[in-house]
Amino acid sequence: QVQLVESGGGLVQPGGSLRLSCAASGSIFSINAMGWYRQAQAPGKERELVAFITNGDSTTYLDSVKGRFTISRDNAKNKVYLQMNSLKPEDTAVYYCNAWVYGSSQQLTAYWGQGTQVTVSS
Repeated sequence: QVQLVESGGGLVQPGGSLRLSCAASGSIFSINAMGWYRQAQAPGKERELVAFITNGDSTTYLDSVKGRFTISRDNAKNKVYLQMNSLKPEDTAVYYCNAWVYGSSQQLTAYWGQGTQVTVSS
């Protein structure tokens, strides 16, 4: 089994910055891709991909966060980070870490963290 634990969320004013961290632990042979998703707590809002990074460090971003957010990973520590700058109220959401992990059997499985709240408000 694999656990993902996020940290770094909180309350920040518009224009401010936060850095989210996610640490993976457990039965990990290797980690393929890692990413951050978010879900705003409003009716009809679905979980959306914010940023994604492959094991070759290729990245993908949601259009609305390009130029403001940066995803990175530390393969030695099985960690992924999301640096969020110039935050806007519409960035308010629960942010979830995601990882595609190879176990000892070489089976690729997706895991999710429990989520961390990010609130952007004055």
